[in-house]
Amino acid sequence: MTGSDDTTPRHERVERHATPGPRNSLAHWTAARNPLRVAINYVVVWLVRISPSLKLKRWLLRRIGVTVGEGVSWGLEATPDVFWPDLITVEADAIVGYDATILCHEFLFEEYRTGEVVVGERAMIGAGAIVLPGVEIGAGARVAANSLVTRDVPPGTTVAGVPAEPMGEATGDGSTDERPD
Repeated sequence: MTGSDDTTPRHERVERHATPGPRNSLAHWTAARNPLRVAINYVVVWLVRISPSLKLKRWLLRRIGVTVGEGVSWGLEATPDVFWPDLITVEADAIVGYDATILCHEFLFEEYRTGEVVVGERAMIGAGAIVLPGVEIGAGARVAANSLVTRDVPPGTTVAGVPAEPMGEATGDGSTDERPD
């Protein structure tokens, strides 16, 4: 994984930005990001979501600032962050599954937060999974379908659930070994 160690929680890697007025931070989104840039990102993301061509998806994602490695597979309906796509890195041969979402921002009441998301080489994000800002998914890690990733996933680890937690590993005979706590 890049940029952090296992002891740094994602909340310490996200940047906090105070809400500029009396309303919630989403009400002030135009002060956070240029509306034209967000509109362009939205159109490109829509095209990425519906295109069956992986080559076109990679090209489009790069146009809006996503760092995309060679051989990345981006599933149908998968959604990168529309506001801050430039905070996403997906390394070589990673898979982002059908309808997965990678978020690099959180609009809250008194603040909004932004954080980089890194998906390591040959990592996999399953269908419908959601990855929150500041999370790093290590090389060869796997995120099960419909999981909510709230913290880093170490290389080679499989996580599942809401919030995503490490799963046992297959032993080859169909059973699993539980990971020690």
